[in-house]
Amino acid sequence: MLREILKSIIHSQKEWLVPEEKEIPREQLDKFSSLPPFAYLLTGVRRSGKSTLLKQLMKQHDSLNYFNFEDSRTVEFEVSDFMIVEELFSELSDNNQIIFFDEIQNVTGWERYVRDAIDRKKTVVITGSNANLLSRELGTKLTGRHLDYEVFPFSYMEFLSYLKLTPGAESYLSFINEGGFPGYLSLGKKEVLSTLVSDILVRDIFSRYNLRNQDVYRRIVQYLLSNTGKEISFNNLKNTFEVGSASSVMDFLNYLTDAYLLFLVPRYDTSLKVQARNPRKVYAIDQGLVNFYSVSGSPDRGRLLENTVYLQMRRKGYETWYFKGKKECDFICRHNKKHYSAFQVSWKVDQQNEKREIDGLLEAMNQLNLSFGTIITFDQEDTLIIDKKTIHLIPGWKWAAKPD
Repeated sequence: MLREILKSIIHSQKEWLVPEEKEIPREQLDKFSSLPPFAYLLTGVRRSGKSTLLKQLMKQHDSLNYFNFEDSRTVEFEVSDFMIVEELFSELSDNNQIIFFDEIQNVTGWERYVRDAIDRKKTVVITGSNANLLSRELGTKLTGRHLDYEVFPFSYMEFLSYLKLTPGAESYLSFINEGGFPGYLSLGKKEVLSTLVSDILVRDIFSRYNLRNQDVYRRIVQYLLSNTGKEISFNNLKNTFEVGSASSVMDFLNYLTDAYLLFLVPRYDTSLKVQARNPRKVYAIDQGLVNFYSVSGSPDRGRLLENTVYLQMRRKGYETWYFKGKKECDFICRHNKKHYSAFQVSWKVDQQNEKREIDGLLEAMNQLNLSFGTIITFDQEDTLIIDKKTIHLIPGWKWAAKPD
């Protein structure tokens, strides 16, 4: 690309760096107090706030070296143009140590430049909307020299800060129903959520993987968003939607998880082979999307709560499984590769479901030799001692507000 065109793009993109009226500090800022020479990869679904976090990092580290590849004027950008951009940054600013690139995966071969920049002791912060694509390229070219961070829509605490609400059952109910996408919360228009899903499918999946039968795949997405927290199998989806093969369904679901629209949670087992054979449970990137796409018009509140809890576990960095033995337990989590915990999620524990919820949790606790278990409810709090094991019932809003 011509140098003058790149310079014009850089200048015009600086206008975006002005803070938005309702912008709040993202919780992850604390993880970036220093940025030594390395590649820092921020991945997440579209419109989750990656660019806003990038902007806040730029302010925190006093750097204006920013380039956004979502700009339509960058369509002809090539790897060789990175050095021109870097030279322009040097002309425009005294601080050219840290460089920020938005949606860099749009440039073929970008990882070669990043490797070279780190060799020259630069710090490169990158955002992208495809976890597998970015991690695969960085893993190949930058083994041991990059750190990955997932960026999600607002957490409950960020939701409170953004809307100036106080912790409690009322605000948590709003969070469960509305979700955490900043754009939707700002405008309050459901069309934002519909457009978001369409953009992900068209830009991150259909065009990238050249998929046909797009109407069928859209119906699969609606089905999955309407059935969060439930077990799914590739064969059943193939038969239900008359897709060519189970492997085609599996590929499509992998594309959805790479784009962060959905997550597939495996069944807990000490054998990875057994895990692979069993059905997965599906969860969505945002409970507001689940609410919006519910085909019944009145989604199951318990499933919305379960999806909300799962997302917070992902934000905390937990490895997560579901448990199924004689009974079922919603989540088994592992912290820092070693500490296990068991969670059941129930809107309310009462006489009708108490035995089922507690028996499933106890079976999972016994399997892992745990003394403590947790049932996350909407707004119910209690402590039970059963067979010398302690079970805490805690409202979801209190659990979400607890520091890890």
